[in-house]
Amino acid sequence: MTSPDTAAVPERARVVVVGGGVIGASVAYHLAHLGMPDVVLLERDRLTSGTTWHAAGLMATFGSTSQTSTELRMYTRDLYARLEAETGQATGLKQVGLIELAIEPGRLEEYRRVAAFNRLCGVEVHEISPAEVARRFPLARTDDVLAGFYIPGDGRVNPVDVTMALAKGARMRGARVVEGVPVTGFRQRRGAVTGVRTAQGDVEAEFVVNCAGMWARQLGELAGVSIPLQAAEHYYLLTEPIEGVDGDWPVLEDPANYGYYREEGGGLMLGLFEPVCAPWNVGGVPADFSFGELPPNWDRMAPYVERSMSRVPVVASIGIKKFFCGPESFTPDLLPIVGEAPELKNYFVAAGLNSIGILTGGGIGRVVAQWIAEGRPDIDVTGINIDRLHRYQANPEYRATRTVESLGLVYATHYPGRPMRTARGAKISPVHHRLVAQRAYFRDVSGWEGADWYAPEGAEPQAGELSWGPSMTPPAPA
Repeated sequence: MTSPDTAAVPERARVVVVGGGVIGASVAYHLAHLGMPDVVLLERDRLTSGTTWHAAGLMATFGSTSQTSTELRMYTRDLYARLEAETGQATGLKQVGLIELAIEPGRLEEYRRVAAFNRLCGVEVHEISPAEVARRFPLARTDDVLAGFYIPGDGRVNPVDVTMALAKGARMRGARVVEGVPVTGFRQRRGAVTGVRTAQGDVEAEFVVNCAGMWARQLGELAGVSIPLQAAEHYYLLTEPIEGVDGDWPVLEDPANYGYYREEGGGLMLGLFEPVCAPWNVGGVPADFSFGELPPNWDRMAPYVERSMSRVPVVASIGIKKFFCGPESFTPDLLPIVGEAPELKNYFVAAGLNSIGILTGGGIGRVVAQWIAEGRPDIDVTGINIDRLHRYQANPEYRATRTVESLGLVYATHYPGRPMRTARGAKISPVHHRLVAQRAYFRDVSGWEGADWYAPEGAEPQAGELSWGPSMTPPAPA
């Protein structure tokens, strides 16, 4: 299937964007707006057919203590707010607000720190009482709530409409969007990418951007580029209509109970980020998986569903319209994979969004487009740059193990100094055994097992309890 403004794959382009989800559409949109000529987006099936179509569409600027991430979120929200006026295509943006719940002291401390930082970045955040939470989301149980954090400018969007608006905006500025054309390989010369291969012929290109979502790793392998991300099951539940539910209620997030909640079709959408997930197709995502659903694992998910229902008890007595399971991709450190591949000049990657592709998609597209057009982005991309990752992180055992931990951190309390615990021991120095003999406590430092501190004589080097207090200290001898 081809889009109406394109009849065939062109023989050459300045930039080929691979993948027609929200990220690919955003990259094409921003390249076109920067005046980049001959931008072509190639989508293997139809726009949004990978994971974008089933995204929950949350729009949250709150939640990060990274200035880069917060700026990406704020830019994205502002872009979605103006896209309809520019393109005539609605985005479904409803700035109904967002409430984050804190029900434990550690989470309350985290959100107060996040709120202070986000305010510094320009986000409007209010700490509200449990009574105010109940007033704004009347179905929520609030007897255990310590505080809510209310962000009035946040809310929700329609992921498909957003993607279509970005694609339309790209076409309006001269970019071409071609559907039904899978990329099957890449052309290279002297360490640089020179084009892509498709069933309809090769396309010469000066730059290529891999925005293939959960296929990005497999597509990268065709170019000799390592992109260590892994798909995992992701769930949400849709209820039958519930009396009194209002589409103007804010989105509610309760990470301690693994859930987020928003109005959908007169009922509620109850989304889940369980602490122990299930990686999906570690061997590789099927090439023909489009608009696909996975059979839900009720047995595995039942405890998490029951826990999340406890926040909105009425859900337990309302009919379930749909228990949806679809894949999302996650990275080893729960940060996006963005930038020029170290292995191949002019081959850029924008993938591994860890379920925040919608709410950062505008900013990610802008960063990549600016990087290509001007040689560098205007914000600090150190933390999300693809060059931080290692080839061993793409091996199947590592991905299957680490993905469980990284997805589980989405709704965890993000205490400082928390080490990654899985898929360890990949890189050990020649003196590692001597450090072990000295009772070293090791931390993953860019893949290396680095000694963080040493336990005293007679004590084991075990981590203390995570907290927001003073830094962990070695335990005293028994």
